[in-house]
Amino acid sequence: MKQDSKSSIVEEVELRGHIIDSLLLPKVLDTITSGGGTFEIRQISIGSGRHDPSHAVLGVYAEDQQTLDEILAQISDHGATPTAGQDCRLVEADIDGALPEGFYSSTNQRTEIRLDGQWTEVADQEMDCGVVLDVDSRQPRCLPMTDVKQGMPVVVGHAGVRVFPLERQDAGHAFSFMNSSVSTEKPKRVVVREIAQALLDNRHGPGKSLLVGGPAIIHTGSGPLVSELIRRGYLQKLYAGNALATHDIEQSIFGTSLGVNVQDAQIAEAGHEHHLRAINRIRRAGSIAQAVESGALTSGIMHDCVKHDVDFLLAGSIRDDGPLPDVLTDALEAQRQMRAGLKDVTFCLMVATMLHSVAVGNLLPAWVKVVCVDINPSTVIKLADRGSFQTVGLVTDVEPFFRSLLAEVDELEKQ
Repeated sequence: MKQDSKSSIVEEVELRGHIIDSLLLPKVLDTITSGGGTFEIRQISIGSGRHDPSHAVLGVYAEDQQTLDEILAQISDHGATPTAGQDCRLVEADIDGALPEGFYSSTNQRTEIRLDGQWTEVADQEMDCGVVLDVDSRQPRCLPMTDVKQGMPVVVGHAGVRVFPLERQDAGHAFSFMNSSVSTEKPKRVVVREIAQALLDNRHGPGKSLLVGGPAIIHTGSGPLVSELIRRGYLQKLYAGNALATHDIEQSIFGTSLGVNVQDAQIAEAGHEHHLRAINRIRRAGSIAQAVESGALTSGIMHDCVKHDVDFLLAGSIRDDGPLPDVLTDALEAQRQMRAGLKDVTFCLMVATMLHSVAVGNLLPAWVKVVCVDINPSTVIKLADRGSFQTVGLVTDVEPFFRSLLAEVDELEKQ
């Protein structure tokens, strides 16, 4: 597109990589025009083979500097980087718990900043953070605004920042058979088999598998299936809320979940009290681990987490009964501990919990594989809308999913 004569302000940017088949170039061009600018393709080189990268140089035009800055900020998330060599701009934080005005807002995709003429990768990649620089090590990292301290050097603006968007994977890559993020009618067994393979790979490798679970796991009678995955070493971490742990313990002690007998779906007499009595019993023991050690808790997901050294983190909410003594009621502290526990996670399975799925999705870098299993497709859609675009969704009920998953695990173990 030829630039408008009124568009006198220009910035040259370039894109590299699989910008054609990943649709990055069309996204950038559309963003420029929808943002009120125009573009000129000054140079383009398209890779001749499937694995060959492409390269494009664009002139981005706008009528004023503010419009141009806004366009550059948006297209930088798609990997468009100014060609003019320029270091990032650093401004010291003036107060604790807040970033300077105009700070660079991070994405969940791999990012580098330019320091002293050299590009340096940003550590602890996470969306919706600032990028701060450690003065001694010269290492940049993502940091949530609540953890910012006065005097920290913070990246401001988009100059000297470049993003590497995830590119389309090869056909043999796990989950690459999915052409849409939400699977409602596609062969579910294929998806489940890929999940089983990811769990198997992590059981024998350095990566960790995380289950983010909701109380429907217990309500649907899937607790024993999850326990078997834990006992066989397929899950190394569990993130949940007060409800999953409470109803798991309720089932272990009383055989009910929300007062309903899990075996025959009959309402137990005074069953509505069972979850409170379960919480009280654990509080009297001091913690879930102490209840296991004393023999007060002898089965269930939480029991098996303790027995098999599975790290669990329970984050509370305003509507929790009790809660259990292990539940973190400080939301910011729960975020910090979740963030710290995610550093070695390479596969995340989210099952039947919208709020915890979105919370964990916000903390994960884009290269971590995520599968969300829910009877409601809107859960997966919300994850994608919040930026966790790498999520593959499987729309199904919980118990049939876990039963199928264990069957696929058994088949893989025979190979």
